This record gives sequence, structure tokens and C-alpha cells, in this order.
Amino acid sequence: MRSPLHALCPYFAMFPEAFVEHNIRLFTRPGDYVFDPFSGRGTTILQALLMARNAAGSDINPVAFCLSAAKADVPCQEFVLRALNRLECEYMTYSQQDLEEERASLPPFFKRAFYFVTLRQILFLRRRLDWCSDRVHRFIAALVLGSLQGEMDRSKSYFSNQMPRTICPKPGYSLRYWRSRNLWPKKRDIFSILRERAKLRLGGERPRKKGLVTLRDVREVGGSFPSLRHKVKAVITSPPYFNTTNTEEDQWLRLWFLGHEPRPTYNQISRDDRHTSKNSYWRFLAEAWNGIRPLVQPNAVLVCRLGAKGMLEEEISNGLITSVMSAFPDAYLLTPPTRSEIRKRQTEAFRPGSSGCLFEVDYVFALPPTQSENLI
Repeated sequence: MRSPLHALCPYFAMFPEAFVEHNIRLFTRPGDYVFDPFSGRGTTILQALLMARNAAGSDINPVAFCLSAAKADVPCQEFVLRALNRLECEYMTYSQQDLEEERASLPPFFKRAFYFVTLRQILFLRRRLDWCSDRVHRFIAALVLGSLQGEMDRSKSYFSNQMPRTICPKPGYSLRYWRSRNLWPKKRDIFSILRERAKLRLGGERPRKKGLVTLRDVREVGGSFPSLRHKVKAVITSPPYFNTTNTEEDQWLRLWFLGHEPRPTYNQISRDDRHTSKNSYWRFLAEAWNGIRPLVQPNAVLVCRLGAKGMLEEEISNGLITSVMSAFPDAYLLTPPTRSEIRKRQTEAFRPGSSGCLFEVDYVFALPPTQSENLI
């Protein structure tokens, strides 16, 4: 039975837990370490923990870190509900003038995206949640991220005016969309919604184990997990697809809630052009595999799902294989790559006719030790 925790927050280009479950069963045993260096919304980490594996991961994007870390260390429902009640009581006595002044200072997008009282509640939680260091606050922040934006015509659990669940369009586009359709945000009581969401997400099985997640560039993770050195049995991941999505740009509203600018930003987190330059993209992936190399044990496996916009399958395969072998010279494909078509692209509901990644390819590499490693 699927864990409700998997649906904590929608995320663009997420792979299903069935993909992770299949590969965990195939390549690991209970107690083995599973690692995801592009953890995204934490699917690999959560599924591994639910299957009695040890799990760890990393991501450079604070949204991904918040979601992955919330799934890696899940608090009990009682603690979350108690914290929400305390926060609501504090909100009732909080200076509404301060919140209103902050609301008034925000760009026009926010005033059309959220009902004014709802936005005040969002601003309060944005100030109060210690999501970096408090596991209960982090889980609440993850709940907020899951409801911050979405299709208000389909569910009353979303705080915003009509938006996609997975990405946030640019402010100008959103305003034009809402004005052309005369769409206005609905009043939402955030605390009531979060209590309902907490009961839903925490109503099923919680992992017995706890995972490790770091907010770090993948190229630096080798030194971030000294206790995992040469222990990872399986790397199961999906790097950002080339020319398809930039999580900093597409997750700008969720990033704002976590303390970033109230507008889309570009390359402030990754600080490079990996999303638009093919040479930079393949170089980045080569550096990423080198980054995780100190963590993997001899004869580990690397399971990678990859897609791209504007590349043929052969080019994707050649680029990925070359990047993997730059870090693991003796690596080889265990099985031929498997291609699957993407039938329903996630942007079409809000941007009909938009183009994107048309297919994905799954790769499974064996990572045997190199000759120099055999001599150690």
C-alpha cells in the first residue's frame, strides 16, 4: 500500500515510488545503504526507509532539502498537531499591523495569488518556522510547500489562486492569466488545512529508521557523510533534465516561503549554466558522479533516470555513459537502457501546447572498483 507521505508535496519531474521500490528489491537487502544525490522531493529516501534500508541524500535546492529531510525524519502526528495549535495561538496574538505592512510591500503577484488574510498567515509561518533545524517545524514547512500553490478549482487544500501544483509560472504570466479569466483567490484558513493535511500524511505507516539529508552541492557530498564512506550499495537518482526545468526558477514561490527573494531568481543557487549549455551539463554530471564516488562501496549499482529537451536518445546515452565512466572507469551497463514516453507533461494544464521532455531513459550501471581501489 502506498504511503501517504509520498504525496507530501508535488514536484516537477518526480519519478514514482514504484520505480524506486523495484530497484531497491532488485539490488539491495535490508540494512543496505541507498543514496540519492539529487533527492528532489525525497522519493528514494522515503521508499528505502520504508523497506528497512538505510537512506541518505543531498540536494542543493532548499525546497528539495526541506521535503527530503521531512521524509527522512518523520515526526509523529501528535507532535505536529500540537505544534500547529501552538503556532495558531501565537498567530492570534501576533502583530497584524506588522504582517499587513509586509503584505503591502510585496510585489503585485502576491496580492492576486492569495487572499489577504491567507497571505498574512503565510507570512507569519514564513517568519516563525525553524525548518532548518527543528524536525517538527520542517515537516510543517513541507506541508505548507505542498499546499502553497495548486488548482483551486480542484481542491480546497491549496492556498493560492489557480496555479499548477508542480511549478510556479513567472509573476507576469500568472497575473495575465488570472486577469484574462477574472480569477481571484479564495479565503483559506491555513491552520485548518495544515491540520487536515497532517492527519492525512501521518495517518499511515511511518519509517522506523531515520535517514540523512544534507543541503549541499552534489560535487561536495563525498565529504559530507564521513560515516557513509564506501558503504552505499545503490545510488538511485534522477538528475535535473537538460533544458527542461530549472528548479530554482520553477520553484521560486516555494523558495520565497523558505526565505528567498519574492521573485524568480536564476543561477543564484547552482551558480552555473548547467541548464542551458550541453557541455556544462555533461561536465556537471561527470563532476557529480565524482562527488559521490567516496561513498559507494565496491560493486555498487547506479540507477539513473534521465531525459532532456532537444536531445536524441543516443546523445543522452553517450553523454551519460561518458560522464559515469569519467568517475568510475570500470563501470558498465548491467542491462540495455529502457525508454519510456512521457504521455502527460505537467505544464499543459496551465500552459496548453507547451513543449517539454518527450521521453525518459532508465540506466543501470555496475560500479566495480578500479584497479587502484583494488590495491588499497
